[in-house]
Amino acid sequence: MAISIPVLVIVISFHLIAFVFAVGAERRRSTATVVPDEYDEKTYCLYGTDASTVYGLSAFGLLLISQTVVNGVTKCLCFGRGMMGGGSTTCAIFFFIFSWVSFLGAEACLLAGSARNAYHTKYRANFHIEHLSCTTLRKGVFAAGAALTLLSMVGSIMYYWSHSKADTGGWEKHNNEGLGMTSSSFAENQQQQKGSEF
Repeated sequence: MAISIPVLVIVISFHLIAFVFAVGAERRRSTATVVPDEYDEKTYCLYGTDASTVYGLSAFGLLLISQTVVNGVTKCLCFGRGMMGGGSTTCAIFFFIFSWVSFLGAEACLLAGSARNAYHTKYRANFHIEHLSCTTLRKGVFAAGAALTLLSMVGSIMYYWSHSKADTGGWEKHNNEGLGMTSSSFAENQQQQKGSEF
């Protein structure tokens, strides 16, 4: 199987766009401040923008599509045609596992970060009596998702490349099997038989 340039373009572009969304989600995390209520003596949490939740979910979706494309083209290493043994097959198996581990890690960070960022503290506290703690997402969750997205991109590209080198296209390499193409001793045998008849 030859490497398809459109598949590479789709995989790389989706991974890079997911990376940009993950970095944007890290930069636009929700912030919260405790503010007093103007109508009574209670305080509540006032949250900023929820843009990072949308960015994180967008990165999650793009990464999922990209991984689906790579594994659809290679038939997930399990359901495809035979592969030749050797270094290319070993590399394909290694990068298959590497791409899946980094993909699952990135998806977990992006999904958990988006869910946690969307959560807002709803309760109120009495002013000067209770300390109200506003729940926000820790710094670095989306950054970890962005880093794992890049690792997933490298793993997916290397897996696709090594799989295409190891894929035989349905043909298997046979060693020392079949008919030999050497000179025949048939003519000599026939002449010996004719000589013995006389």
